[in-house]
Amino acid sequence: MRRALLAITGLAAGTTALVVLKGAPGAGQATPDVPAALAPVVPGGSAAPEPPSPTGSAPGGVTPSPRASSKPTPKPSADRSAASRGGTRTSTAPAAPRTTTSAPKVTTRTVTGPSVTYEYGSLQVRITLSGSRIVDATAIGLPLGGQSGQRSDDVQARYSGTSGEVVARQSANLSTVSGATYTSTAYKQSLQAALDKA
Repeated sequence: MRRALLAITGLAAGTTALVVLKGAPGAGQATPDVPAALAPVVPGGSAAPEPPSPTGSAPGGVTPSPRASSKPTPKPSADRSAASRGGTRTSTAPAAPRTTTSAPKVTTRTVTGPSVTYEYGSLQVRITLSGSRIVDATAIGLPLGGQSGQRSDDVQARYSGTSGEVVARQSANLSTVSGATYTSTAYKQSLQAALDKA
C-alpha cells in the first residue's frame, strides 16, 4: 500500500513539474533532463518510471511543439575530427622552409690544351679546375737537358704548380719568363686553348 502511494505521489509530482515547465514561457523549446538525484525514488531502491508525455494541449492553452523532447539535441563539438565531418583538416600555420646544411658538391676536372710546336720542341699545358677555378697547372712534353731544358725548367717553375702564376692570375695573361720567350709563348698558347675548352 505504501509503495503504491509513493509511486502515485511521485508520478503526480513528475507530471505536475512537466506541465508547469511545458506551460512556462518558451514552451516550444526542449526541456532539460531532470537530474537523477531529483527523480522520485520508489521504496525498494529503484527510481520511479518516467512519466508519459502528455498528449493534447497543456493547461493554459499552450500546445507543446512536436519537436520538443525531454533531451536537448547536442550541438556539434568544435573539436570533432575532420573525418567525422567528411572533410579534411588543413593547417593554417605556414610550413617552415626546408634548409639544406650541405654545400653543393664542387666537381674537379682536368683539361689539357693542344700540343704547341715552337723553336725548341713542343709542349702541352694541363690544368686542373675545381668548379670554375684553376687549382693546378703543369706543362707536358717540355724538352729536357741542355739550354732548352734549362729554359723549360724556368718556365715550369714560374707558371706551373698549385702556387704558380697560372693559379694566381686565373688566366693565360702571364708575364714572359726572361730568356725563355719561345717557351713562354708556347705555354701561354696551350694554356689559353685549355681555358677555352674548360
